[in-house]
Amino acid sequence: MLHFRHFLSTAFFAAAVTAPSILPAQPTFDAANTRGPRWRMIGPFRAGRTKAAAGVPSQPNVFYMGMVNGGVWKTTDYGRIWTPIFDEQPSGSIGAIDVSVSNPNVIYVGSGEGLHRPDLATGDGIYKSSDAGKTWSHVWVNNNQQIPRLAI
Repeated sequence: MLHFRHFLSTAFFAAAVTAPSILPAQPTFDAANTRGPRWRMIGPFRAGRTKAAAGVPSQPNVFYMGMVNGGVWKTTDYGRIWTPIFDEQPSGSIGAIDVSVSNPNVIYVGSGEGLHRPDLATGDGIYKSSDAGKTWSHVWVNNNQQIPRLAI
């Protein structure tokens, strides 16, 4: 029995000593492997927190997004590229967006994010577009400066 234990301990020691030499060598660090895909900014470029979003049920590739202090953005390719469509308006603070189900070219935007804090941008009412965001008209002036919700 003692001979068998001596054999096992010798075999274990020999295996432990020679194991590192029979294992494959560790790969070296190659910085080229970390280059991978390149990140690029595709927008929105004037943005912030998102407060409102709306999709068009009859056009699953079209979405609108409203930023608290970054205007309204539109995508027509399932969100791959976003385009600002509200930059010419006096208010960039958006609290609500809704798209008409019966006519997806009609969009309403409520300006003002809906939080009453002195450090946040305020809005000035409700805007309407009848041509899917190409042009806007100021349809209602709100002295409270906040429109957090809309429903058509």
